[in-house]
Amino acid sequence: MVSLRTPGYAHSVLINAIRSFWAEAAEPNPPARDWKDWLLVGVLLALAIFEGLTTPDIVWAPLSVVLQLIPIVMLLFRRSHPLLSVAVAWTVMVGLDIAAIAAGLDSPSLWTMIGTIVFPYSLFRWGSGRDAILGLAIMNVGHVVNMLWYPSGAELTLASFAFLLVPSTLGAAVRFRGRAQDRAVAQAKLEEREQLARELHDTVAHHVSAIAIQAQAGYTLAATDPDASIRALETIKTEASVTLTEMRNIVALLRKEGEEHSPRKTLDQIADLSDIDHTPPIDVSLSGNLDDVAPSIQTAAFRIAQEATTNARRHARHAHAISVAVNGTASEVTLTITDDGDASYFDAESAAGYGLVGMRERATLHGGSFNAGPNQGRGWTVQAVLPKGGAPS
Repeated sequence: MVSLRTPGYAHSVLINAIRSFWAEAAEPNPPARDWKDWLLVGVLLALAIFEGLTTPDIVWAPLSVVLQLIPIVMLLFRRSHPLLSVAVAWTVMVGLDIAAIAAGLDSPSLWTMIGTIVFPYSLFRWGSGRDAILGLAIMNVGHVVNMLWYPSGAELTLASFAFLLVPSTLGAAVRFRGRAQDRAVAQAKLEEREQLARELHDTVAHHVSAIAIQAQAGYTLAATDPDASIRALETIKTEASVTLTEMRNIVALLRKEGEEHSPRKTLDQIADLSDIDHTPPIDVSLSGNLDDVAPSIQTAAFRIAQEATTNARRHARHAHAISVAVNGTASEVTLTITDDGDASYFDAESAAGYGLVGMRERATLHGGSFNAGPNQGRGWTVQAVLPKGGAPS
């Protein structure tokens, strides 16, 4: 048995970790430049010029000051081209230091260059694993050069390496936390699709069973009661039409083996939510034209109402009531869930909860729309609009 403390094992783990990170793809769709980027670069350019004009005895001024404006400008490309921006910035800064060392002069670096601390964060946040490792190596060249030719003591040497490693670690942490959150959102959507597939399976199976029964009855009565056979065919036609409509909404996902089917729900059962002993109480109202609503839409409306009221009970602090309003028109069913809680308690994490992801996914798969957010003043509102016949083919 190999001990976890053996040097060979530790070396193998390290190599595998580096290989895995090296293969990491760059983050897709990094944020575009906005006014904050231009403001950052503008402020740093102004500070660098001010430092160059007011600091005496800068090596090779004003040439070195002008060259050091290049790394600041490259901050504009730190997300779209992280490795290139690091390579250009550090080539300028390290090149100036090496030239000064060769001439036996002090470092021409400006204090304003501390703004380049943004580079290692962006490199590990947005670049590929290969870019991050190569970029970190490039940045460390400058630090090694300064450490050897401009010794500043152990404390400042450690601080200089922390200057690179801390933002790099932070960028990697934010990157992988975002990846984990994306996977959690995808899992929530998948689970919602699986549940929807099971519910639609039940609906279609119900109609197919009715078709089979009517077909058998029509076949049996064909010789003795032709009118009964015609009525059976009419029923079969109606059931087949409904079945085809429902099948258009079935998500092409495999159902997990061994799971029980969820019972189909109806719009009338939404009213049962008010009968449950809740704090705060739930008030349910059904109005408008609620006829001819497809079974899958009725189940979707119930699930959304159930999830939304559950979220309201969990997160609506100081709420006195929760209302569920179901309104039907000729073609749509609108479901509105509101509460009168303190909306300030809904932080970003609560607002982006996976319950909202599941409700939005269910509404979208049925061809509807979904919105959720705080009200003006107090409370929170969830609204889903669903087509009565289901998603269009």
